[in-house]
Amino acid sequence: MKITLQINGTAREVDVDAAKPLLWVVRDDLGMTGTKYGCGIAQCGACTVHVDGQPMRSCSVPAAAMVGRQITTIEGLQGPAARAVQQAWVDLDVVQCGYCQSGQIMSAAALLAANPAPSDADIDAAMAGNICRCGTYVRIRRAIHRAAELLRGGE
Repeated sequence: MKITLQINGTAREVDVDAAKPLLWVVRDDLGMTGTKYGCGIAQCGACTVHVDGQPMRSCSVPAAAMVGRQITTIEGLQGPAARAVQQAWVDLDVVQCGYCQSGQIMSAAALLAANPAPSDADIDAAMAGNICRCGTYVRIRRAIHRAAELLRGGE
């Protein structure tokens, strides 16, 4: 089935099975490998992308269901919240192995775009579906607070 997906601001036509998960279309058919496969059941967050600005697990949604929606992968993430999150991740050396980080960054950027001054409880709720096997949760939370500070113009 031929479908056209709006990914990172560009219309991309693919010929895929209607039930094929968006994750595999993005990775295998379009070659954007920043979005990771973790569990395949939408429980770990490694495959997080934005759909119409909201974080979504791409491993469990059929690509055909995304026609007409705006999809953003880690490769296309931009804007003030995205830049602040990326800078905070670097400033605070968040990454350990790095495998989960694209999903973590996508969830954090969506949180800060919606709530530029999140509390610890807000962060915990927004990030609850993102698993880090290295256990960098304390650094992730600290980096989200740092990103919020950067968004407010803090140095």
